Order: sequence, then C-alpha cells, then structure tokens
Amino acid sequence: MNLAPRLINTLSAPLRLLPTLAHSQALALVLNQVMKDAIAEGELDFLIGRTVGIEISDLGIRYRLGLAGGRIRGHGEGAPADATISGGLHEFMLLAARREDADTLFFQRRLRMAGDTELGLYLKNFLDAFEPPAQVAPLIRGLDRLLGAEKHRPRRRNR
Repeated sequence: MNLAPRLINTLSAPLRLLPTLAHSQALALVLNQVMKDAIAEGELDFLIGRTVGIEISDLGIRYRLGLAGGRIRGHGEGAPADATISGGLHEFMLLAARREDADTLFFQRRLRMAGDTELGLYLKNFLDAFEPPAQVAPLIRGLDRLLGAEKHRPRRRNR
C-alpha cells in the first residue's frame, strides 16, 4: 500500500487552513529569488497587471500571483485570476523536477488551463523554457529523488 498520498494529505492539512494570500506571498518570495534573472530580463512582463492562479487540486491549495514593480506579488482570493493552471501535486512536482515538460502535462490533461488562453500559453511557454539557476539544483535533485520511485523517467526536451 502506498502511504505517500495519505502522508502528503495529512502533512498538508495545516496549509489548507491558511488563506490564499499567505500561500501566495510565501510562493512569491521564493519565485522572486529563483526567477530574479528572468524578471530582470523582462521574461515575465506578460504578467504585469494580470493575475495568474495556480491550484493544487488534490491539496485544496490556491495561489494568486502577478507582477508589479519588478517583483512577483502574491494576492488573495479577492484578486480573480485572469488565467488558472490546475493539477495535482505530483504533476507540479514533475514539472519542478524537470521530469516532464509543460507541453506533455497539458496535452495529457494532467495539468489544466482555464481563463485567458493567451496569458495561459505565455505562462506555459515560459515554464517550459525556464532554466532554473544553479543554486536551486540541490532542490531539483531532491525532488528528482523523491519522485525516483517511478519506473520510467521521461526527460524534458531541450529547446
């Protein structure tokens, strides 16, 4: 019996008690560090004045993010999302660990998009092309090891 889903559900229970604003601001802090070069180079300018939702459906956790003043900003539920990407935690972990590319996850309907399709496609293309900085390599290796129980290991396409 696989205990991982039950363990993740149990460990994430306190997170579901926090408001979306708290989740979003915490994620924004991390993303500002990880994506600081992309932000400085204007690669995320498509988010200026827009709000993107990220929903981890199996955990019941939502994020609302936008770009203002040269930084990713977290928003609460009062900021309706112009586009939303949703899926399970496993799918987002595959994407973060670079085990699957965004195109594959969307085409297999393991990640879903709603709202402004053009904004969603900009975001999907950014995620697919984004090369994380070297300092997050240990985190990516850790995610990769965590996902290591999987039998097959499809790699991301190089662009």
